[in-house]
Amino acid sequence: MRVALGVGGGIAAYKAAEVARLLAQRGVQVRVIMTSSAQEFVRPLTFAALTGQKVITGLFPEGGAEGTLSSAVEHIGVALENDLLLVAPTTADLMAKFAHGLADDFLSTLYLAFPGPTVLAPAMNTGMWQHPATQANLATLRARGITIVDPDSGFLACGMVGPGRLAEPESIVETVVRKLSGRRDLEGETVLITAGPTQEPIDPVRYISNRSSGKMGYALAEAAVARGAKVVLVSGPVTLSPPAGVVLVPVRTAAEMRDAVFQHLGEATIIIKAAAVADFQVARVAEQKIKKTAARVSLELDPTPDILLELGRRKEDRLLIGFAAETQNLKSEARRKLEAKGADMIVGNLVGEGAGFESDENEVILVMRTGEVREVPRASKRKVADAIFDEALTLRLALYASR
Repeated sequence: MRVALGVGGGIAAYKAAEVARLLAQRGVQVRVIMTSSAQEFVRPLTFAALTGQKVITGLFPEGGAEGTLSSAVEHIGVALENDLLLVAPTTADLMAKFAHGLADDFLSTLYLAFPGPTVLAPAMNTGMWQHPATQANLATLRARGITIVDPDSGFLACGMVGPGRLAEPESIVETVVRKLSGRRDLEGETVLITAGPTQEPIDPVRYISNRSSGKMGYALAEAAVARGAKVVLVSGPVTLSPPAGVVLVPVRTAAEMRDAVFQHLGEATIIIKAAAVADFQVARVAEQKIKKTAARVSLELDPTPDILLELGRRKEDRLLIGFAAETQNLKSEARRKLEAKGADMIVGNLVGEGAGFESDENEVILVMRTGEVREVPRASKRKVADAIFDEALTLRLALYASR
């Protein structure tokens, strides 16, 4: 197995040396490409010693030496001879270049020429990571099928505390090895996922909704595709780009989501209800905009369709996973919902704890029909998604064995 390891210019560049060492320990042949900025933090000799390979430091021969045809197209050779491109750390600048197809150094040129899977491990200041431009570039890269190893949260070199710290080298290496080994434990499965909020109209310009961003459901879709599943993603209104390879079914209301779910139920083998469906809808939607007055306005509300309950009654041998966002008594409420809805697993999380709604991270408990409860510590929603699928596959084996 061969990996091209791109090293971007940031304080986290020193951790790339550990990534290279761990990959070499796994029997992976590593070829390192350093940006000019990366060389200000770590010397190329470090990576040469760890990998036993020449380190590429630029597009052109050093010291003004006369170039050759082979040196002029070296990026093509590196692209063709490696099985995977890993960039760690990926700076905000590199993410922007990759997203917009800019190629002014060896690494960005290699990215455009590389035909195989690409893994990016971003690292930057919290403000840079959360900036709309960076998040837009991130969405573009995800939509192209690029695997992102989300940064961790914690104390950063700039003195801030928050997301942006390079993921641990072990986690990056595990992602790379999994991609190289082709972990396809969901091949043959069709995973039906609901995501995002619903919007229940009050009049032509107003609606009832909630704070769901859809990030958890979209992370589940990305994880399922990466593990070989066919994915049908029924999504309420969100600002996210769907992961490459999914069948996207956009909906707006709870009724539309219910219809879409049961339209695709027949092909599904695993159902994950991650959407935050509005619990109530307006009994009588006004045909014209309701004008503001000094008088109080009352709305008569009816319950929306209980999609999870209906799925629990009709799931047959499908694995059914629901979500429970609670403000208190998480474990007991998740267990109550498990029994009431006929689900096989409930993923529960406390809202208002800095994770969950609108966040890139989540911290959940998994309550299973077998009686087991597993806690998943705070991590990126993509990591939590993989933990959910790991447990779901184990749960299904246990349920089959008990029949």
